[in-house]
Amino acid sequence: MPQPHRPTRTARPPQPPRARRGGAPARRRGTGPRWGVRLAGGLAVLVLGSGAVGHAVMTGVDTGIERVDPFKDMKNRPEAGHGLNILLVGTDGRDKITQRDKREYRLGGDPCHCTDTVMLVHLSADRERASVVSLPRDSYAQLPAHRDDSTGQQHGPHPVKLNAAYAEGGPQLTVRTVESMTRVKIDHYLEVDFTSFMKTVDALGGVEICTAKTLRDEKTGLDLLPGTHRLRGGEALQYVRSRHVDGAADLGRMQRQQRFLAALVKQATGSGVLLNPVKFKEVSSTLLSSVRADRGFGSEQMLALGQAMREFSPSSSEFASVPVGDPSYPVKGIGSTVKWDEPKAAKLFQALRDDQPLAPPRPPRPTRTSAPGRPSAPPAVPVDVPPQQIRVRVENGTRIDGLGGRVDAALRGTGFDTTGAPGNGAGRNVKRTVIAYDPRWDRSARTVSTALPGSELRPVRGQGRTVLVIAGADYKKVVPVRPEDPSEGPFGVVSGDQVVCGG
Repeated sequence: MPQPHRPTRTARPPQPPRARRGGAPARRRGTGPRWGVRLAGGLAVLVLGSGAVGHAVMTGVDTGIERVDPFKDMKNRPEAGHGLNILLVGTDGRDKITQRDKREYRLGGDPCHCTDTVMLVHLSADRERASVVSLPRDSYAQLPAHRDDSTGQQHGPHPVKLNAAYAEGGPQLTVRTVESMTRVKIDHYLEVDFTSFMKTVDALGGVEICTAKTLRDEKTGLDLLPGTHRLRGGEALQYVRSRHVDGAADLGRMQRQQRFLAALVKQATGSGVLLNPVKFKEVSSTLLSSVRADRGFGSEQMLALGQAMREFSPSSSEFASVPVGDPSYPVKGIGSTVKWDEPKAAKLFQALRDDQPLAPPRPPRPTRTSAPGRPSAPPAVPVDVPPQQIRVRVENGTRIDGLGGRVDAALRGTGFDTTGAPGNGAGRNVKRTVIAYDPRWDRSARTVSTALPGSELRPVRGQGRTVLVIAGADYKKVVPVRPEDPSEGPFGVVSGDQVVCGG
């Protein structure tokens, strides 16, 4: 493999993690079979960044990789683009966990032999940028014709959730399915499981994450107060697997996993692991004991990539999720799936094929000014869920003519996806504005509540994803809101230094 171009720029070394400034450590308990460890990319960086320690160490650790052949007899593949594309999957792997850890983290039951994490990592041709695209595990997918690995039965094309591709046809069917959906040619395949994740985090001395709000999940045992926390292996597993922190389920979990991935990259690059042969060998040997990779991914490839990535840092990375058109797309016999927004998804994957950044450089935020004699516009209040992702229906709960229309227009003006057709409520004597919502979408409801200060939150089970606003006599105005972590471009892209503590 030819040596990749080495960047000529110099980068400021990432700062070491700050001292812990509060917040209780995660309680050591957990439950549930799903993990969705999108930080497989961070683990891969440890492997890819190994050029600094030399051929001798690399030759030793290369022998620890279990090999698979995900590209065998594949035909009609997409054309190769520029840069390097790695498909990273996180698998269940509970059969390798000790009985003690299974009890402590409630990882009982049989492994599902499926993937809860599927993502594409694109390394630019100049090795100055990594773009990580998360593919929801419940994405609606059409499997190509194949033979089922577990039963030997021949299947024709049929719809599934994306994570079922691994269960039916292992790495090869997973690669075929992802290439068919994205039209991005996969160059290498890496697979990481529970065991390698927990042990690698411990070998790094833990990973520091921060949270602006309390995170609790009864099913995994996650319990973090606002502040900064250094998570060890088992605690980190709780953090990246939690699906019941809020109503966003897997989509919210993907955001937390991207935060952890960025923090893990910062820890690996900022702590000198990649430049310390002894520490690197300890960490990489721990990781590789549970990694599976394609036969073409060996020590020479890792060394060449590592030499070009020695200055890799969170600011060199960008994270995105496939744009979603319908998060609850029903499919007969399968249930609710995640349907991609096809036009936006096509643009995202075209950017990967063209080796282009997913988002342009962030311009300076303009300073708000106002005309003489007029008060300046109020600053937007940060919220957890972007208003553009929230469907809102407005009803007039009073006898004030046109109130519903004014509230609908004001909410739409600050970004909410309103129906544009407000109706009249069942009662016409509502004093205080009500926000009725399905508890599964509680984060969305809190965003609407922030835009309507003083409103009452009222959970209604089974209502669905649309938030109902019943305008009351107390309505005065809609407060502008913006996402807590604003991003540029059409794909919800954030850079690694935007999502780590202190970034």
